[in-house]
Amino acid sequence: MAVTLQQIAEKAGVSRGTVDRALNNRGRIRPEVAENIREIARQMGYQPNKAGRAMAMAKKGLKIAVIAQSAETPFMKGVIKGIEVAKTEVEGLGGTLEIHKIKGIDAGRVINIMEKLRKKEFHAIALMPSDDQLLRRTIDKFVQEYGIPIVTFNADLEDTKRICFVGQDAIQSGRAAAGLLGEIVGESGKVCILSGNENNKALNNRLAGFAGEMKDKFPEIEVLEPRYTYDDDWVAEKIMEEILENHCDLKGVYITGHGEKGVCECLRKKKLNLKIKVVANDLVKENLPYLENGSINFLIGQDPFAQGFEPTMILYRLLFEGIKPEKELQYTDIVIKTKYNI
Repeated sequence: MAVTLQQIAEKAGVSRGTVDRALNNRGRIRPEVAENIREIARQMGYQPNKAGRAMAMAKKGLKIAVIAQSAETPFMKGVIKGIEVAKTEVEGLGGTLEIHKIKGIDAGRVINIMEKLRKKEFHAIALMPSDDQLLRRTIDKFVQEYGIPIVTFNADLEDTKRICFVGQDAIQSGRAAAGLLGEIVGESGKVCILSGNENNKALNNRLAGFAGEMKDKFPEIEVLEPRYTYDDDWVAEKIMEEILENHCDLKGVYITGHGEKGVCECLRKKKLNLKIKVVANDLVKENLPYLENGSINFLIGQDPFAQGFEPTMILYRLLFEGIKPEKELQYTDIVIKTKYNI
């Protein structure tokens, strides 16, 4: 038999109306009382009437927005697929999900979109942030002053008031890349890092994890100063050509973001694609041919679909069901692929 609001009210020692307000996040109620009611409901196995609540959500006009930077990149296209599935689910339950795509990294545009969403009375926002102080302050203002919860995905700003993060542990990913590249290039030599945009927090964390692990575990390997491709294959190819001209003894390349095609084409033209070892990121279809032919030795994956789907559903569960995220840091799996296990 289904658990009723009255049964929860009796166990919690409150009125049925108080239970309704706690479970539906409406009306004034002390936070500690609301949390106690939600915990009792969970213990009793309460299942809300989603059809009825969907009607209530539609009547309320519940609105969630997602802001995706670097939307043109192959990886983010996979993230957006997850967002689109979440959109179908949320809108099927009577809510609204609005998706905003930004080419490249542009904190100013993110902030402008956030302000427009606030004026349109959106209730929650999921966003891919960049390393920007004004964006940090804006996130805090939205959460603390406007009461608009924020979930970050793909990249995190852990020193803000966002409620949680969904994505890869980028520092650990960088450490994994260092371990892989360090083992296959040998005990000494030179390796270079090609990153995307210097304001991409996730890529900077990968870079930091890689450099730190190389210094600790492979001190005889020289890591060159990182270069930035801005996720452009043509730029990546030109940078790779320049590095090879200045470092003919290069043994390895770590690509933190995009630009894999440019790097691999440069190495192929120089007939170095099977000699210089490459570790790159993201199990997207554009990268798989280079993994198969040996131009890339290892690809590190990070589940783009989950990074798009979960942030939206976390906000949906928070607003629609009053369920807070279980963990602040919701890391996706670090998956390592070679040509032998794709």
